[in-house]
Amino acid sequence: MNILDDVSFGKIVEIREVLIKTAAKGETVYRFESGDPQFKISNAQSQAIIEDAAKGSMRYVPNAGLPPLRKAIAKKLKEENRFQDVTENDVYVTNGAMHALYCTYKILLSEGDEVIVPEPMWTEAVENIRLAGGNPVPVLLKKEDGFIYRADDIKKKISAKTKAIFLNSPHNPTGSIIPKEELTKIIELAKKEDLWVISDEAYEHLTVNHVSSQSLSNYTKIISVFSTSKSYCMAGLRVGYVVLNKDQTLLKERMEKILRCSINGVNRLGQIAAIGAITDPNIKSFTQDQFSKYNSLRDTMLDIIRKDFSEYLDPYVPEGAFYIWCKITPKLLSDLACKTDVELSDKLANVGIGSAPGTAFGSQCTDAIRFSYAAVSKQEIIDGFAKIKKLLS
Repeated sequence: MNILDDVSFGKIVEIREVLIKTAAKGETVYRFESGDPQFKISNAQSQAIIEDAAKGSMRYVPNAGLPPLRKAIAKKLKEENRFQDVTENDVYVTNGAMHALYCTYKILLSEGDEVIVPEPMWTEAVENIRLAGGNPVPVLLKKEDGFIYRADDIKKKISAKTKAIFLNSPHNPTGSIIPKEELTKIIELAKKEDLWVISDEAYEHLTVNHVSSQSLSNYTKIISVFSTSKSYCMAGLRVGYVVLNKDQTLLKERMEKILRCSINGVNRLGQIAAIGAITDPNIKSFTQDQFSKYNSLRDTMLDIIRKDFSEYLDPYVPEGAFYIWCKITPKLLSDLACKTDVELSDKLANVGIGSAPGTAFGSQCTDAIRFSYAAVSKQEIIDGFAKIKKLLS
């Protein structure tokens, strides 16, 4: 049997396809399942693409990324993320953060290795562990703890097969943040147990005062993953990057190989747009403006849920990202004639309303649903939830 036979198609993707087909018929849909940023790229990014395309040169790019981009990323990591020691030679450009995780697991894991992960967790972060021959070991996050990933809970899951601890802060799907003190404890635990730390920081600009794992310690077994999709509204251009420690010679050799064999370099114009974003002197105000707009959308969605759906949904207030994770009540399932969270999301999708069922993020999350406000307007939030309310009545 092929290893891909045990990998899911991804429930969120299935729901997305239903909504896309519905929209193609001219019907209204509400994309509450989507984590695709709705805002346009900056003028600096657009101009960089136009100027480079006008040159007409679209030849193969360097395997690890364009040198100006790797250099710009290294400068950004030092100044913004407070990395203690990083150069462009430690940066590897990937085809988005999902590909970055794929490459990271492939260079790190051997058959049967275990990676401790939070649950709920974004589906592909876990599936890529399986693709590399590893086994994800979940740590259940609880609302009463603020969905915080804690070192004490992680410690209980460590076994002789444990190879790495996976971090995601801000967290998809709950929007929770690992406090600096707890993040330090997790790194110290990894150091004590001689484990790797994989830090997924795709939502670094969608929170206040983001703290990067590599800014807290000189521990050499930290691998950081970043994305331009959320920060710079570049989801369709597919540019992410992995940061390896300068002493990780073997992993660097492996990374060069997996990049060559999987993509042979990220598309040039995407990298050019990333250079335009990272080197733009106004990029900080650009990212802050997006975050402010998302917070306004978050508040609109939360207000509606609290006002009109209090007997059906119990929302967690996110500190970052652009999702609202809700516990669903038995009454919601009953009133919509659904037995499971998956049936609930399918039923909503069939009438043009997107969502992501809890079990898309882990087998222990059957009583939850995620709504995203990344790709919708305030009016779409109002109209979409009005349609749900109509279904219930």
